[in-house]
Amino acid sequence: MASPDLSALVIPLLKGVIYQEADGGQWNALLTLQARVRDYVAVLDLELVLDEAEGYAFLRARPEPEEGAATRLPRLVARRPLSFPVSLLLALLRKKLAEFDASGGDTRLVLARDEVAELMRVFLREGSNEARLIDQIDFYLGKVVELGFLRRLKVEHGQPPMVEVRRILKAFVDAQWLAEFDQRLAAYRSLLPGRQEAADE
Repeated sequence: MASPDLSALVIPLLKGVIYQEADGGQWNALLTLQARVRDYVAVLDLELVLDEAEGYAFLRARPEPEEGAATRLPRLVARRPLSFPVSLLLALLRKKLAEFDASGGDTRLVLARDEVAELMRVFLREGSNEARLIDQIDFYLGKVVELGFLRRLKVEHGQPPMVEVRRILKAFVDAQWLAEFDQRLAAYRSLLPGRQEAADE
């Protein structure tokens, strides 16, 4: 059985992501005990992903065993299929984050809903009116917030909705994936209109 200190780290990791900015004490404890955490979660067929530079840590299932290898345990961390629009939005946000980092500015990428709408507008069905477009964007933004890649920011009354792109997105959309971005967007553009109605239901 894990010690109380170890349990206090493993349980939050099983529930989601630990961010340095959210709880510095918990983050420092994780840095100190990360070797023990790795050993403990390995028994559960999980691995710890910890990025000190970006300030986040999470658990993911270890890679699938090669054919002929011993059968692995059932998954504790389920895979969730994503719709085309949500996958597209993640790709666009990841590219925006890469451009933002290259500019050498602030470390926090904050976008207004209208900016996100502009990113996606060209890929959504032509002829959609503005109100319908904003409804679609809000729906997709909600899904990405649920996944933990965006955080809604509090704004003053009358100001447009704002979101912060969480840097953990870089761990899921990697450099190799991003290098193939143009080809992937071409594929999304050809597939998305045909799937639009199903995605909106």
